[in-house]
Amino acid sequence: MNTKYYDLINQTFYFPQEEFTLNKDNLQFHNIDLMKLVEQYGTPLKFTYLPAISNNIRKAKGWFRNAMEKNKYEGKYYYCYCTKSSHFEYIMDEAFKNNIHIETSAAFDVNIVEKLLEKGKINKNTYVICNGFKRDQYIENIARLINNGHSRTIPIIDNYEELDLLQEQINGKFKIGIRIAAEEEPKFEFYTSRLGIGYKNILPFYRKQIHENKKVELKMLHFFINTGIRDTSYYWNELVKCLKVYVNLKKECPTLDSLNIGGGFPIKNSLAFEYDYQYMIDEILNQIKIACDDAEVPVPNIYTEFGSFTVGESGGAIYQVLYQKQQNDREKWNMIDSSFITTLPDTWAINKRFIMLAINRWNDQYERVLLGGLTCDSDDYYNSEQNMNAIYLPKYNKEKPLYIGFFNTGAYQETIGGYGGLHHCLIPQPKHILIDRDENGILATEVFSEQQQAEEVLSILGYNREKK
Repeated sequence: MNTKYYDLINQTFYFPQEEFTLNKDNLQFHNIDLMKLVEQYGTPLKFTYLPAISNNIRKAKGWFRNAMEKNKYEGKYYYCYCTKSSHFEYIMDEAFKNNIHIETSAAFDVNIVEKLLEKGKINKNTYVICNGFKRDQYIENIARLINNGHSRTIPIIDNYEELDLLQEQINGKFKIGIRIAAEEEPKFEFYTSRLGIGYKNILPFYRKQIHENKKVELKMLHFFINTGIRDTSYYWNELVKCLKVYVNLKKECPTLDSLNIGGGFPIKNSLAFEYDYQYMIDEILNQIKIACDDAEVPVPNIYTEFGSFTVGESGGAIYQVLYQKQQNDREKWNMIDSSFITTLPDTWAINKRFIMLAINRWNDQYERVLLGGLTCDSDDYYNSEQNMNAIYLPKYNKEKPLYIGFFNTGAYQETIGGYGGLHHCLIPQPKHILIDRDENGILATEVFSEQQQAEEVLSILGYNREKK
């Protein structure tokens, strides 16, 4: 009988896959022996595989290049990294090896941009796309960047007041974009995005506040929907509505030459994941070209703001199963040595699923289990995979420690989880390592941060403060 964990995975999915292979009994990720990492660094362990970042950037650039050639598309393509997905310097250092641009979401992002400029990671030719709802500090930082000579900074107008606030602080003429407030899918609790300006209001806004404004040059129309870039009637319908706005605006505004289609490329969340990136890009550019040709206006340059797609597939987390609790006739709980709420907060907050696989013991028999975290919160658990409503792992054996890995966790988890701060039930933040390869393909690892210690937590809580 096929009762081994390997048999289960092999029968359920196409396996091995590009990034997942086996070395005897142990899982490898991009040819990294994960059990060696466990032996060297222990668990719980977070890791970032840096080459995956550049790999995905190169893939996207290639897909857009192919689509532009296929559609005889005469515009240019600009890949921007969405900083809110992960702000860490090691992420920026890897991403900006690839001649890309940057998108910001809030005030402190601009301080990061200034650091990157200072260190030569980006330069005067780098576009800085400033999204988000802007108030005093963000406006001030954007103005400082432009006033200091970074002319390729483009604040994206999110509401009617922002233009006046920017003009008060920016010296001379500057470029802007306008964000469309897209209509949301019926499953949302609201009909229209809180971000941007409504479809019907953009042309009147341009005529009233921009058309005769000598200080402002409208360069970009920004379009993004929460559900991302997916082959659905909803997405294509919203894109067509966006293109109608673009061509009508272009007819009145000669300086408008760019369309920002935002982020939203999905990443692999299951071994059964399927998504035809090349097809989607081909069809998006085809739709844009048809709309522009029909309206007899030039096609726009294309900007994207990929965040999760850039960094998501670089990250992972490894835990040890500490103990198994048989709570009734049917339910077995495998308790891990950390917390899902604190280390993978999206699993708890939005019920997000990542790729989850055993790290070792693939030739052992498997069983159905639930996974529980260390906090005392009833929501600190993980109970299903993206493609099935159950978790199967090699059978628990006290004498044979079991390790499990969660993969493609590189976007948002550190910032949402409050990296470096307090965590639920004071569960310590895990050790985090960086993994890279040199020009010869030789692996190198280094510790980015050690596991959080009690004294660090006590200091945050004020226990180590000297009283006056």
